[in-house]
Amino acid sequence: MIYSVLLVCVGLASQASAICSRTMLQEATEAYIRAQAAGQTNMLPLAENVSYAENDTPMDIKKGVLTQPITIDFNRSLYDTTLCATFTELSAATNKNPYVINTRMLFTDDRITTIQSVVADSGDWAFDAKGQLSWTKKEKWDPIPESKRDSRTVIKAAGDAYLDSWGDSNVKVPYGTPCARLEGGMYTGDKSPTTNTCKMPQFPQPFKITNRRYVIDEEMGGVDIFNDFPFIDKTKPNGTASTNFIRVEGGLIRYIHETTVCATKNCGR
Repeated sequence: MIYSVLLVCVGLASQASAICSRTMLQEATEAYIRAQAAGQTNMLPLAENVSYAENDTPMDIKKGVLTQPITIDFNRSLYDTTLCATFTELSAATNKNPYVINTRMLFTDDRITTIQSVVADSGDWAFDAKGQLSWTKKEKWDPIPESKRDSRTVIKAAGDAYLDSWGDSNVKVPYGTPCARLEGGMYTGDKSPTTNTCKMPQFPQPFKITNRRYVIDEEMGGVDIFNDFPFIDKTKPNGTASTNFIRVEGGLIRYIHETTVCATKNCGR
């Protein structure tokens, strides 16, 4: 009995330690954006043992893209107060070396313990920074009124269904009408209020999206899923670093942004 009570207490304490304020996450994200613009990692509230990776490759944070001053043209973020995590999409089309950078950060005691970035530039899948910037700025990602917000479960399930459908055409994906997908710089667009242009074809089998890592924000109706995208890169058939940034409204997918890196130009295709 005592052992069971201890387990419950430990579990509650662990859950409580993971929850953090939206304000803290927003301030840390603003610090991240400023740090990337300046190329100064010391502007971040880093934990002493911070873990850093680019394109699924662990590396010294002092040798990564965060040390490069970058002109940031646009940014959009999610704040996950349950997991104490953030996601930020940076569009840097006018930078000397154009980038689209997707970053996931995890926190403990208001300090950044993990930074994972998918850093896309010339030669990566469908890369077109100017096109990406143009389309993302036109989209409407306003906060969703509290009475109309979907639960974490609904938002996550929508994102998972989308990824699962690539390997199983029988999976029902809750696409909205309209629904638009931004893949690199390619945009499927909103052809009409009754058109869904997000549906993806089924890929050659076997096909399964693995190593999924989530950031979910009910207020924004958003989920970002870091994952290993198989098949697309001929030199890395088991998966290459990718993210899918998804907006869900009323249980239905409204927008999808995909960023995928390649080991060889255009993933050898």
